[in-house]
Amino acid sequence: MTEKKGRASISYGEPPRIIGAASIVGSKEGDGPLGHLFDVIEPDPKFGKNTWEEAESELQLLTARKAMEKAGMNEEQIRYLFAGDLLAQGIATSYGIMELQIPLFGLYGACSTCGESLSLASMAVNAGYAECAMALTSSHFASAEKEFRFPLEYAGQRPLSTTWTVTGSGAFVLAAAGSSYAEGASVCITGITTGKVVDYGVKDSMHMGAAMAPAAADTIYRHLMDFGREAEEYDRIITGDLGSIGQTILKDLLRERAIELDGIHEDCGMLIYDADTQDTHAGGSGCGCAAAVLAAYILPKLMRKEWKRVLLVPTGALLSKVSFNEGKSIPGIAHGVVFECV
Repeated sequence: MTEKKGRASISYGEPPRIIGAASIVGSKEGDGPLGHLFDVIEPDPKFGKNTWEEAESELQLLTARKAMEKAGMNEEQIRYLFAGDLLAQGIATSYGIMELQIPLFGLYGACSTCGESLSLASMAVNAGYAECAMALTSSHFASAEKEFRFPLEYAGQRPLSTTWTVTGSGAFVLAAAGSSYAEGASVCITGITTGKVVDYGVKDSMHMGAAMAPAAADTIYRHLMDFGREAEEYDRIITGDLGSIGQTILKDLLRERAIELDGIHEDCGMLIYDADTQDTHAGGSGCGCAAAVLAAYILPKLMRKEWKRVLLVPTGALLSKVSFNEGKSIPGIAHGVVFECV
């Protein structure tokens, strides 16, 4: 029986199954520690297109098609698509998946969009509104730099606190537990915790880990309280893209609430790049960061039963060009999704 837990969480009685997942990344991500795990590593940063925005749209379309291929499905069998990206008005998504002609819920949660899309897709499937649904997100280093910072030609210097926007996309096909599509699927989403906007007054757009860590701490704490669990009941609690500095802040904030993450916490932004050999400074970020790592690294470990229960908490910094230029602070948000092997 599906239950509401506390103010922010849902526990699924018949958990939706993950029946297909795909990841496509750029060459820098392919050179990282997880390079051998991604479905496709694309050497052309423009994906054969003329602009960075078109490149990200193509990246998202290719990843959606790859996920459907791995699930043995086509677009006619997907009832709803929950998707988003970092660009203004979500143009990477709307232009990218237009030809699929799947009913779309366009989303924006910044780098937390993977958690938001999976949460909403699982809710739709669990409630019976869709037998199958897809969650899809993407980011591209060049399109994000152009949108939020400076054109690449500017060659601005990046402080050590910055994270590197991942060129990557992750797509996930979910099916209802009792559906014929779900037969043989070994990983399910057993619960979600929806985050709230948390603002600690950080104004440095080159220090995203500090802006997002308080939201991640709030969601993890709320999740554990809502479900009545201890952190040790998870094989891993994995944040989206706090990076190395944000990880330290997160642990300190949770330690103040008597929650210890040492030994069970990982961060997708720290996993996707090699801190010693790649010039990414604090780590990776972007909508595609958590999504690609989930598809390539986390779900396979659950399928092999190396892990039994994982809490994934993608994190997002809710700034825009307008808010930053007006001197506003950078609020954060984080959404929790629980994955378990059947």
